[in-house]
Amino acid sequence: MAQEELLNAGLRGLSDALAEKRVSSVELTRLCLDRIARLNPTLNAFVTTDPEKSLAMARDADARRAAGESGPLLGIPMAHKDIFCTDGWRTTCGSRMLANFVSPYDAHVVTRLKAAGMPMLGKLNMDEFAMGSSNETSHFGPVRNPWDPGRVPGGSSGGSAAAVAARLAPAATGTDTGGSIRQPAALCGLSGLKPTYGVCSRYGMIAFASSLDQAGPMAPSAEDCAWLLTAMAGFDSRDSTSLERPAEDYARDLEKPLAGLRIGLPREFFGPGMDADVRAAVEAALDEFRRQGATTVEVGLPNSGLSVPAYYVIAPAEASSNLSRFDGVRYGHRAAEYADLMDMYCKSRAEGFGAEVKRRILIGTYVLSHGYYDAYYLQAQKIRRLIAADFTEAFRACDVIMGPTSPSVAFPFGAKSADPVQMYLSDIYTIAVNLAGLPGMSIPCGFGAGGMPVGLQLVGDYFSEAKMLNVAHRYQQATDWHRRVPALAA
Repeated sequence: MAQEELLNAGLRGLSDALAEKRVSSVELTRLCLDRIARLNPTLNAFVTTDPEKSLAMARDADARRAAGESGPLLGIPMAHKDIFCTDGWRTTCGSRMLANFVSPYDAHVVTRLKAAGMPMLGKLNMDEFAMGSSNETSHFGPVRNPWDPGRVPGGSSGGSAAAVAARLAPAATGTDTGGSIRQPAALCGLSGLKPTYGVCSRYGMIAFASSLDQAGPMAPSAEDCAWLLTAMAGFDSRDSTSLERPAEDYARDLEKPLAGLRIGLPREFFGPGMDADVRAAVEAALDEFRRQGATTVEVGLPNSGLSVPAYYVIAPAEASSNLSRFDGVRYGHRAAEYADLMDMYCKSRAEGFGAEVKRRILIGTYVLSHGYYDAYYLQAQKIRRLIAADFTEAFRACDVIMGPTSPSVAFPFGAKSADPVQMYLSDIYTIAVNLAGLPGMSIPCGFGAGGMPVGLQLVGDYFSEAKMLNVAHRYQQATDWHRRVPALAA
């Protein structure tokens, strides 16, 4: 197969090519590694690569196929967000605190994708400890959007989004705490899925906010995401939040027609705050669904406007607890000079954490402190319950909820970094989904100002990933937005 054909084949096309011996895993992996070497200096999507290890994994995949083993993902290379522990590979979480940490074990998601036979291309850049919406907080420098290197790729899974959009990797893992898969997928023009909380194990995924974090796939198409989620999902007894459910084939319903589908349009998502170019692309996408037999109905999510303040109480509170383990004692950065143990704690954390992480630790510690817990943290948890109840009520009237993923297309570097509140509002449409623990995904639905991608968000009821993927896939069969590639990657 020609290189360009391979790069845009999707997981199904790559799987067929490998099965028919038109390409080997080693050849495919080497093609990706060559592109990483050529384009990563511009994009800064990868923070760690090890071609020797990657090619060894590819040779193993080829040997498995030669021995008669088959599998839809066997031999297709991918990359992991640097929040996932990977045995023998550096795992930094985008922070100076873990800049030289080499994990002694694999995250459960990594183990499952290894078992499926996917060689690892490397580790992907991200906002420090997954705290950010633009990938500007990474200790290793910002990731650049391949559609316009002067703009952000979204965050915190910005490295994953940029790598897949630029075809440095056929697919990648991401994590979503308040929109960190869906928002960068929207800003970089690809498909990204956050499953129902508990579907993918959090074991080996460095914790930010434990009641919100969830792993998910990022790839060009919904079909690709279905294949990846089928491999990633599964019960893990090491994670107390992992759900023990029967295994699912998330691609099983992809071809079902959409006639009779009820699409809920939250009035709160279509009010002021959405840019006109985003609105136009989303409305055009809804017209396509109507052409395929779906109907739209207005629904209400009256407490969704409180999702950002509730999130920025709950998430920092959990982060302040989770990040207390990084104290310079056991692993991670330790200050070179200190007077005593307390001085070592203070200097190690001051040097190891960046400004955004420090800000959230301080907020979290404050809202959990004596006299403020009831006023802030407890109230935020009550709002969280109301937000979840709003979604439950909305799903009585519809099968899937749709709206914009982000209120704007990708913005230039520095446009919001001086104003944390404006940055936080970038996730205004995505955060409520995490607070409720629901599945959500973003798919490309057009282009806006500056020729930048626009994302359409789909939200499903609990455990309705297969339905969401069906809806997204049928849209992508009728459109080609997900096949568009930035000029830089052509």
